[in-house]
Amino acid sequence: MQILHMTSDVEFNFEKMPQSLRNRDEKKRASTTPVIDDDDDFNEQIPAELPILPLRGTVVYPHTAIPLTVGQPRSIRLVDDVATSNRMVGLFAAKDPALETPNPDQIYEIGTLAQIHRLFRAPDGTIRLLVQGIARIRIDQYTTTEPYLKASVIPVPEQVEESLEIEALIRNVVDQFTQLSDLMPNLPTELIASALNLDDPLQLVYTIATYIRIDLEDQQNLLEIENSSEKLRVLMGLLRKELDVLELGHKIQNEAQSEMEKVQREYFLREQLKAIQRELGEGDEQVVEIEEFREKIAKANMPEEAAREAKRELDRLAKLPTAAAEYGVIRTYLDWMVNLPWDVRTDDMLDIPHARQVLDEDHYDLIDIKERILEFLAVRKLRKERGEALTKDKVQDYMRRRREGAILCFVGPPGVGKTSLGASIARSMGRKFTRMSLGGVRDEAEIRGFRRTYVGAMPGRIVQTMRRVESRNPVIMLDEIDKLGRDFRGDPASALLEVLDPEQNSEFRDHYLDVPFDLSEAIFITTANELDPIPRPLLDRMEVIELSGYTEREKLQIAKQYLVPRQNEENGLFPDEVTFSDEAILKIIQDYTREAGVRSLERQIGKVARKIVTKIAEGTHTPVRVTPDKVRELLAHPPYGYRTDIEERVMRPGVATGLAWTPVGGDVLFVEATQMDGRAEFQLTGQLGAVMQESARAAFSYIRSKSLDFGLAANYFETHAFHLHVPAGAIPKDGPSAGVTIAAALASLFTNRLTRQNVAMTGEITLHGQVLPVGGVKDKILAAHRMGIDTVILPIRNEPELEKLPDEVRRSMKFIMAKTVDEVLEAALEPEVYDPTVRRQYLSHHHLSS
Repeated sequence: MQILHMTSDVEFNFEKMPQSLRNRDEKKRASTTPVIDDDDDFNEQIPAELPILPLRGTVVYPHTAIPLTVGQPRSIRLVDDVATSNRMVGLFAAKDPALETPNPDQIYEIGTLAQIHRLFRAPDGTIRLLVQGIARIRIDQYTTTEPYLKASVIPVPEQVEESLEIEALIRNVVDQFTQLSDLMPNLPTELIASALNLDDPLQLVYTIATYIRIDLEDQQNLLEIENSSEKLRVLMGLLRKELDVLELGHKIQNEAQSEMEKVQREYFLREQLKAIQRELGEGDEQVVEIEEFREKIAKANMPEEAAREAKRELDRLAKLPTAAAEYGVIRTYLDWMVNLPWDVRTDDMLDIPHARQVLDEDHYDLIDIKERILEFLAVRKLRKERGEALTKDKVQDYMRRRREGAILCFVGPPGVGKTSLGASIARSMGRKFTRMSLGGVRDEAEIRGFRRTYVGAMPGRIVQTMRRVESRNPVIMLDEIDKLGRDFRGDPASALLEVLDPEQNSEFRDHYLDVPFDLSEAIFITTANELDPIPRPLLDRMEVIELSGYTEREKLQIAKQYLVPRQNEENGLFPDEVTFSDEAILKIIQDYTREAGVRSLERQIGKVARKIVTKIAEGTHTPVRVTPDKVRELLAHPPYGYRTDIEERVMRPGVATGLAWTPVGGDVLFVEATQMDGRAEFQLTGQLGAVMQESARAAFSYIRSKSLDFGLAANYFETHAFHLHVPAGAIPKDGPSAGVTIAAALASLFTNRLTRQNVAMTGEITLHGQVLPVGGVKDKILAAHRMGIDTVILPIRNEPELEKLPDEVRRSMKFIMAKTVDEVLEAALEPEVYDPTVRRQYLSHHHLSS
């Protein structure tokens, strides 16, 4: 056992004392006989001026012998001086053990008078000595501080009671110390024996307190307590605390030892099991697992590079113990490798009529997409039938390989069936289908995986998808590709360049696998609401197919064939319990929805169905025929009134009806212009973007240049201020396609002529009055058709896009193709000057009819 008590110049080290000094000390501690017993003799022997030796981190008690090591120069001088005189010294603990040379006010007032018994000079210049504590003393006052501390002291007698309580306390302390000694095997046996044989309570307290671990404050407190009974109680509390700490430490040590023994036992048992298995001719678990991996690698039919990497990792796995950390990493890697569909594919159903039937069953219209899928199947069928004839006498092209898959991009507003088309295409071809949402993906590792150097690394979502579908030629839908994000973790759109490139995806290399995997046979279908957010290099790799919104008649057919039956089934209704008339469905389409797709339409049909279900649940079992009046009864007030809205808005000069494109389809917007007396000013409001503001200024400049043709005075624009506003001010707007609408609104204002109620327009203009083509024409025309507008003014260069319109729309609408703004104004403006009485009559009639 090694017990250290550090002082500013003193180190207490029992083990490093000379053997002869240790033997004498043990005898002295065993006898524990104080040097001075008589108080009168004690008072007579205290010098008038006593040297004071500060102690760091320890307290020396009366009736105990302590070995100390002195190293500070001033303390060495103190010991030298004392050794040549009466050998009496005062031992006082410093309040802060960190101080090397404490001042008088940094030392406790109560300490111990001690006598130096043995002294030994070590080769390193320190002095090792044995001191015997005699009695308590208190510093009266310090007399000098140089060359070391000296003070006058007075004795502090201690009270020793004799009672049954003292006897009981002594026995409890002895019992606790006995328990403590069992947990501290390094305690000297002589100390234990002497403690058990002591009857003096003070000697017992001081002897035990010297050799157990106690904080400095508690040590000093024991010394300062006046009566022995209180000292025993405090010591009992300290022993109890030390016992708790040692018992907890012993418990922890036993648990650790038990765990070590368990590991060793398991190791020996495994070794014995291996020996038994060898005797029986069986392999152990690791060998069996290695062989299973070897068989799976052989059956997986991997490419050469992948097989070579898998075998190399398998050889490493065989050399590692199962407890090694890298064993689990390699095992997980091999598990991914052997479970990927390296050579597993589904056979395509090349029956073209059957595929057409499946596509027609699942979706109404969408002719372009259906034709593209049928073309793909027809090519596959022809390749299969003419395989040998096509490859005969053909020079092999080492640079370009034959493409097996397809990469399509469906672009259109929400609710037109882009996502559901993927499952329908897979069903028509007999392939497996899986969907992966890319919305909000910001980390490139989501696509390409994490390198195996990272803890918890795993492949990217592409490889995970291939393992999940267990086929190398599935239909994979990458949904919402226009909503990919990017940040400091990388750009997932850039990672998709390899996935969606027919020239590269035959050797797609995931970071985790680090071997090429062939994606060329998969059909990738991406969906988006708009093309602008998609990076140009990525867009260039995809075949874009646009899906526009549906007409009212198309929505009617979709509702009758798909939406109504599905809502009946979801709400627990039989087909004959609820039926919708065509007029009722059209009522919902026109007055309760405003969308390019059919999601809101399905929600409204579901709302009607649920209200009928509620009535049936209440006891009404009669079949229900939903009519327009029934729709109004069940769905309450319609939120939209398109035609009345347009008529009211354009019943004054300065208002024109335009067409706009949004990610959710086409829409109708109104441009309003007004004027007032004042200085020349042109104000724009309605959250217009920079491009739209420039288009408005160009339109204003053109119309101003034609002021003489409109019969305006030469100084008209200097004496008036103008304000252009596009309603729905909370919605940002931008783009050049409202140029002709702005010009028409300004011309209507300056000429005091109304724009035609049934006319809407779109087109970009130049300062010289030319009308340039714009995008989104089909969606814009469909929006106009939904609003009941029958005439649309378009740039003449957009005329080819009219062929994409449904026959129903082309037959019911009139299209005016314009090359110049003058042609637009001629078609858009009424010939007569505005008469305010007409508006008043209209409003009066409309309100009365309402």
